[in-house]
Amino acid sequence: MEERALSSRLLPKAEGAGVSCEQARVTARALLARTHLPQDGVDDVVTVVSELVSNAERHAGGTTAFTITVRPGLVTVEVSDRTTRLPELQTWAPERPGGFGWRLVHDIADTVHVRAHDGGKTITATFTEKQLQAAGTS
Repeated sequence: MEERALSSRLLPKAEGAGVSCEQARVTARALLARTHLPQDGVDDVVTVVSELVSNAERHAGGTTAFTITVRPGLVTVEVSDRTTRLPELQTWAPERPGGFGWRLVHDIADTVHVRAHDGGKTITATFTEKQLQAAGTS
């Protein structure tokens, strides 16, 4: 990875709008392309980005901010939304559609933290370089 921090932040362009999954994925891929991560590691990060942003859209009034930061040995994804309601892991029910995104985020990211604040919450998912490099060898 780069020796210095790389970061990119997206905010909605209009009041009431949200950051789209496509915008967040394109931003994440562009930033991660400047690193030495294997494609599988990049894909893991982009999968988590997609899940967090789409969950914000479906369940939390839309994404109010998206930030991805790459530091030596660490990738951090932050997605803020409009509700303080905390996400819940759904009971495993393969016969029922949906409800797997939050579980997937927890399975892929090294750590996941949720912080409620005025006007909503921010979910932070972190990935270590070691984990992302290992994704490229599986």
